[in-house]
Parts: sequence; C-alpha cells; structure tokens
Amino acid sequence: MSLPPSPRVIALANQKGGVGKTTTAINLGTALAAIGEEVLIVDLDPQGNASTGLGIDRRSRTLSTYDLMLGEASLEDVAMTTAVPRVSVAPSTLDLLGVELEIAASSDRAFRLRKALAPFSERDSSRSRNYTYVLVDCPPSLNLLTINGMAASHSVLVPLQCEFFALEGLSQLLQTVEQVKQSLNPELSIHGIVLTMFDTRNSLSSQVAADVRENMGAAVYETVIPRNVRVSEAPSHGKPVLLYDFKSSGSQAYLRLAAEIIQRERQLRAA
Repeated sequence: MSLPPSPRVIALANQKGGVGKTTTAINLGTALAAIGEEVLIVDLDPQGNASTGLGIDRRSRTLSTYDLMLGEASLEDVAMTTAVPRVSVAPSTLDLLGVELEIAASSDRAFRLRKALAPFSERDSSRSRNYTYVLVDCPPSLNLLTINGMAASHSVLVPLQCEFFALEGLSQLLQTVEQVKQSLNPELSIHGIVLTMFDTRNSLSSQVAADVRENMGAAVYETVIPRNVRVSEAPSHGKPVLLYDFKSSGSQAYLRLAAEIIQRERQLRAA
C-alpha cells in the first residue's frame, strides 16, 4: 500500500481569545478526517481546550506538548488517539505556561516544534500513523509558543470573529507572520482567513464579513462558520460537533471548509 504524502502543517492563530480558534482546530480536523485525511492536532495552548474538546481527560495526559517542547519526549510518544477516527492529538497541560522561561535561553527556542515534527516529514511504513495534516492550535497571544507553531508550519489559518473589532489586531498578526517568514520560516504563508460566529439575524455580521472581504480579498475563505448552539454545546460532551450533531449547520460548514482547504492545497501544489 502506498504511503500518504508528508503532512501539511497549518497553524491556527489569532492573538484575540474567543474567536473560535480551538473550535475550528477540533472541527476542521474532524472534517478533514471525515473525508479521508489522517489528522494530528497539536495543542499548544496551556488551557488545553483542544485536548478536552476531543475527549482527552486531564488525568490521562501523562505526556504532553510540554514534554515535546522540552525535548524530553517524541511526538510519537506524546500523540494520543481519540474517539474520532483518523484524528490524534498531542495534548496540552498547564505546565506549558512555564515552558517559555525554560527554553528562553536556548538558541533553538523557536524551532522546538519544527524539530519534533521533522521525523514525520519522511514516510515510514513502520509507523502506526502517517499524518497528512497537522493542525497546530496556538495560544491566544503572540508568544514563543505561537512563534514555534508558525516556525514549524507551511501556512497560517486565521479564525476571525464576525464582531465589531474583527479587523483590530489582524494587522499585528499579519505583521508577525511576515516577521516569522523573514527571520525563521521562508515557506510560511497565510493559508486563509475563516469568518466565525456569523449570525444571520445580525446585520453587523454581514457588515463585518463585507469589510474583511474588501480588505483581505481572496485570502478569506468562501465558507463562513455560523453561530450555532450545537457547536457551543459539543465541547462539554468531549466531542467535535460533527460527532455530536452531524446535521447541524455548524457541522456542515466545517465540512465545506475542509473541502475548500483541500482545494487550496491542490492549487498550491500545482502552482
């Protein structure tokens, strides 16, 4: 059987909290798996919400991305299977809060995640899983963990909430991406911007969406993630919304987003 290609690594980043970043990581990963991809979600947020949302109990996280960042465990050791077929997670713990101080003096401090992912860039039939997509859930700040996520990635996906201050801070994030590209990772690009929490009953959502598309053009995905109660409920059950309520508008939106991302990937590879 032929092995899949080496994984595409996408960092999900936005320094603002509450924009749907972790929700997008969980549900996009599940949607990609649902259409046949092998997905790893790397939880780089000390809050560990991506791990919790995939049903990983905190007591079972004996190894985490903290150990990964310190170089004390390999990605294969840290990654855990989930209840979602073809989705694994490298879980996070609160220990990550201190990792910045512990690696700050190291010359390779920005490349710890890249180093951990390096073995997976080669196909290996002896491995139980050969990932085709790695989604890095970055913390809601532009700190060393986020820099590690960007330095290890091919591209950045930016979730943007359809609310009044949506564009505020986006320029700072784009500037950070450009700085990482110039100094640490020449391959890095913006994969796209996904509009989240879109409320059809609220004219402000439509106005914000129009403003973002006017400013960012083709960088904005066609797919818009609606504000949907089923998406909000799913994490409390330790499930992605696609497992919690497949027919909900949120589930269907993430499936469309996954298809759109794969289409963009094909275009990038053909270019």
